[in-house]
Amino acid sequence: MGFVSTILGFFGFGVGITIGLAIGYFLFIYFQPTDIQDPEIRPLVEKDANSLQQILPEIPLWIKNPDYDRVDWLNRFIEHMWPYLNKAICTMAKKIAEPIVAEQIPKYKIDSVDFEALTLGSLPPTFEGIKVYNTEEKELIMELGLKWAANPNILVAAKAFGLKATVQVVDLQVFASPRITLKPLVPNFPCFANIHVSLMERPHVDFGLKLFGADAMSIPGAYRFVQETIKDQVANMYLWPKRLEVQVLDPSKAMKKPVGLLNVTVVRATKLKKKDLLGASDPYVKLKMSDDKLPSKKTSVKHKNLNPEWNEEFSFVVKDPETQLLEFSVYDWEQVGSHDKMGLNVVALRDLTPEEPKVLTLDLLKNLNPDDAQNEKSRGQIVLELNYKPFKGDEVPSNLEDSNAVQKAPEGTPEGGGLLVITVHEAQDLEGKHHINPSVRLLFRGEEKKTKVVKKNRDPRWEEEFQFMLEEPPTNDRVHVEVVSTSKRMGLLHPKETLGYVDVYLSDVVNNKRINERYHLIDSKNGRIQIEMEWRTAS
Repeated sequence: MGFVSTILGFFGFGVGITIGLAIGYFLFIYFQPTDIQDPEIRPLVEKDANSLQQILPEIPLWIKNPDYDRVDWLNRFIEHMWPYLNKAICTMAKKIAEPIVAEQIPKYKIDSVDFEALTLGSLPPTFEGIKVYNTEEKELIMELGLKWAANPNILVAAKAFGLKATVQVVDLQVFASPRITLKPLVPNFPCFANIHVSLMERPHVDFGLKLFGADAMSIPGAYRFVQETIKDQVANMYLWPKRLEVQVLDPSKAMKKPVGLLNVTVVRATKLKKKDLLGASDPYVKLKMSDDKLPSKKTSVKHKNLNPEWNEEFSFVVKDPETQLLEFSVYDWEQVGSHDKMGLNVVALRDLTPEEPKVLTLDLLKNLNPDDAQNEKSRGQIVLELNYKPFKGDEVPSNLEDSNAVQKAPEGTPEGGGLLVITVHEAQDLEGKHHINPSVRLLFRGEEKKTKVVKKNRDPRWEEEFQFMLEEPPTNDRVHVEVVSTSKRMGLLHPKETLGYVDVYLSDVVNNKRINERYHLIDSKNGRIQIEMEWRTAS
């Protein structure tokens, strides 16, 4: 009897469960609650002030402030680089912190303080936007909107009196608006000497803190006390106008001031060795100062002359007369192909007596290696007249050229305008399907200018200069540079073909006064072209 009751009870339980599930499913599918309404969707302009205040903190800076720019490219870059940046930052932080900690712990009778774990986690910071200030000083000022919700694991262990205490930082959140100033800007990599960091408003910092593995922030009052203390300390140290300064380069070495002027007269050369198989050479001289970023200065070309007379004068800015050298080379000008070097030499400025003109007759060498036997071969001589004039006191002439200085525009230049000078130097690795006789075509404001044709040369050199007189700066203009190959052979289906082109925007030329760049040609596999541009004004 008991067995039968057990079977019937089990059967009743199973039937009840089945019926209950069927009824629940039916009610869930076919009966909807009546007290739930769909959210009302309204345009942003119809929101009231309170609603806007609630959602505005989540809107990126570049939407709220039109003078902020989006930096999605920077966030993508940081995202890809974060695993490596994380390790690099942690390694640098340990190197900086360990000596400081080692100096401080004896004061508190602590045996040691070590990082048992140090990682910033897998989540990189995000920059909401960037604002760049344009000043007349040699500096770059940026303001960033930073948001970082990180999952770090920073575990510090301290040992004292035979006991060990651990402190762990987890779940970090940082919202800040830092202003980063790079100054002064210098002509040496990384192109700035110092980094200044200030906070434009009090930062929001939130994190979890564990002591001996327990959550210290759960202690009543501890959370608010720690947060406010950190905000106050950070604000007292770095809230604008206070700042954190990090020196990258020694400004005195990175930005040497001019101390004098070297006047050079290229007088003549004698007994040059000809480079051409037929006829004499066509020599010219290139001069530059060592450690100078300016392009070399050149004399005129003396055609078919092995004893040329120039008597041409040049001036160079001197920044360190103890170490700088005057470098010069004599070249044989070639209409087609590269120019052959006929010889070179240098003059050390420390060997010159200030304010005393000196005439030097120097042998031309193959190279500057004193042990090279090739330098014993006669290559001719060059005569230079040098006069080093140091500046008196701290007075530096206002018209002294610097790394961006260019010649002044000629008389008759329109007021407010200037002279755009384009020099087509050379090209490399040009490729043509049918022939390779390259020339360059410049198209600017409907005006077209062309270089000469260099026949059968994949690496042509032109060294041709073109000038455009303009009534206003070409800030919003561009120059179309096209390399073309032409052939006069009869019967060719393609007597002319394009080897590549590039459009150069002139805003950088106007702002920097000069650019000298090598551009990759569009529609060319490996082709490159070197173009120098100057914007010369009368002032």
